[in-house]
Amino acid sequence: MKTTAHNRIDMIDAMRGASLFGILLANMLIFQYGIWGKDEINFYSLSQANHTAYHVIKIAIEGSFMPIFTFLFGYSMVKMKEKLEGKALKYKRYFVRRFLALLLLGILHGTYLWEGDILTFYGMMGFFLLLFLNRKSNTILIWAVILLCLTSLLGYGGYEETKKEQEQMETYVRDTIEIYSTGTYSEIKEHRNNEIPLDISDGLFLFILALAPLISAPLFLLGIYSAKIGLFTMPQLEKKQYKLGSVLIPVGLALKSCSLFFPDFNWSEVFNFIGANLLSIGYIFLFAFLFTLSKEGIIKRAFISVGKLSLTNYLMQTIICTTIYYGYGFGYFGSSSVLKGITLAIGIFMIQMISSTFYLRLAKQGPIERFLRIVTNFSIKGPKSNKQTVSM
Repeated sequence: MKTTAHNRIDMIDAMRGASLFGILLANMLIFQYGIWGKDEINFYSLSQANHTAYHVIKIAIEGSFMPIFTFLFGYSMVKMKEKLEGKALKYKRYFVRRFLALLLLGILHGTYLWEGDILTFYGMMGFFLLLFLNRKSNTILIWAVILLCLTSLLGYGGYEETKKEQEQMETYVRDTIEIYSTGTYSEIKEHRNNEIPLDISDGLFLFILALAPLISAPLFLLGIYSAKIGLFTMPQLEKKQYKLGSVLIPVGLALKSCSLFFPDFNWSEVFNFIGANLLSIGYIFLFAFLFTLSKEGIIKRAFISVGKLSLTNYLMQTIICTTIYYGYGFGYFGSSSVLKGITLAIGIFMIQMISSTFYLRLAKQGPIERFLRIVTNFSIKGPKSNKQTVSM
C-alpha cells in the first residue's frame, strides 16, 4: 500500500477527502435552512424537483457520510497509537491533549460560527474510545455489533409531536429565517446559542448526553477494528473484499427509504438507523475499490490532498457558507433552493480540491492540522522518541 510522509495511507486520506464532500452536501441543508429547519422543509416553498433532491440527500447522503468520518477517526487513533508506541512513548497523554484541542476548536466553532459543529463531539468521543483502544479486535467487533443493534431499537415506534410542540417549532423556524437572513452577526450568534424549539428538562438532556456516545460508537469501533486487522493496507489483495462490501450500498439505501415510503411503520426509524450505518460501510468499501482501480493522476491526488487538510477544509466550508447564507454576508438563508445548494457544494469542493493540491506543494500541513499537531505533541517539532540509541 502506498504511503506518504509520516506513514500516512493515501487511500485513507482520499477516503477522508471523499467523505468531506458528502458531509458538505448534507451540511448544505443546515446552512440553508437551519439545524432544526432542515427537517421542517414544508415551511419552505420548494418545487417538486427540489423536494426530490431533498429526499435524495436525506436518503443517500445525510447520516451516512459523517459516520465515514467517525470510522476514519477510529482508524487513525490506532495508527497514531502504533506510531507513538514505536517511539516508546506513552500514547494516552498525546491523545488527551489532542482531544482537548478538538474540544476547544469545536466550542469556538459552534459558539462563534455555526450550530452544526462536530469537533466538540469528536473531542468528547475520543476519551470514550480510549476504553477500547487496547481491547482485542474481536472484542471491539462484538461491541460494535451489539451497540448498533441495541441503539437502533431506540427508534422503534417513532415519535409524534404534540400540537404545542408543532407550534413551537413553527415559531422557531420562522424566527430563524428572519434572524439568519437579515440579522447582524451578534443577533445570529445570540439566537444560535440561546434559542431552542423544544422544552427539554435537565434530566432528559443528561440522558441524551450520556446516550450519544453509545449511539455513535459502532462506526468509531469498526474503524478501530479495521485498523487493528490491517484492513486497507494491501488493496490489491483486498480488492475482492472491497467489491463484496459495496453490496451494502443498495441494502442501506433500501432500509433508509422505509422512513420516506412508510413513515407510520413502527420499525421505519430502526431500519433508517441500521441502513445509515450499513450505507456508510458500503460507501467505505466502494471508495476503497474505486481507489484501487484509479490510476495516479490529478483527481486522485486532489482527493488525497483534501483529506490531508480535512480539518482546515471543514472549517473553511463553514466560513464560506455562513458568509453566503447569513445576514452579515449575502443573506440567502431560507430563500435558496436545494438544487442551488448542491451546485454550490460541488463548486466549493472543486475549489478545495484545487487549492489543497497547490497548498501542499508549499507546506506539509494545513494551519488547523499544524495547530492540532503542536498541541498533541506539546512541541513544534513533533514527538521525540524515548528509545535509546546504540553506538556502534
